[in-house]
Amino acid sequence: MKYVQAYGIALVIFLIMDALWLGVIARNFYMSRIGDIILDQPRWGVAALFYLIYIAGLVFFAISAGIAQNSWQVATGYGAMFGLLTYMTYNFTNLAVMRGFDTAVAFVDTGWGTFVGASMAGGTVFIMQRLGWIPG
Repeated sequence: MKYVQAYGIALVIFLIMDALWLGVIARNFYMSRIGDIILDQPRWGVAALFYLIYIAGLVFFAISAGIAQNSWQVATGYGAMFGLLTYMTYNFTNLAVMRGFDTAVAFVDTGWGTFVGASMAGGTVFIMQRLGWIPG
């Protein structure tokens, strides 16, 4: 049950953070650098599938380690590594095979992935500790 709870918390954190990042904070950055290859409307089904699978991976590789060691700090570290590796894979593959994919976007987006992975994993375990769902 605690992993289902962790999944739900991480999903809410990610949706809020990513909406702020993509919709407000970095919107102009992405549009100015790769706007010509961005769709007018996202493919929502594909986006939903990404979110569902990404959160499952984060729970499996990062949040579960934080729960097992009763440490939001451990979850933060594993989440940062998970975010770095997943976002770097996406961005560097785009750099390798796509015309028009911007190098600065690849590095900024990889930094974002590292930050959001760390924040989601550490934040999820921290919230679960405070709610008494895992010892804290």
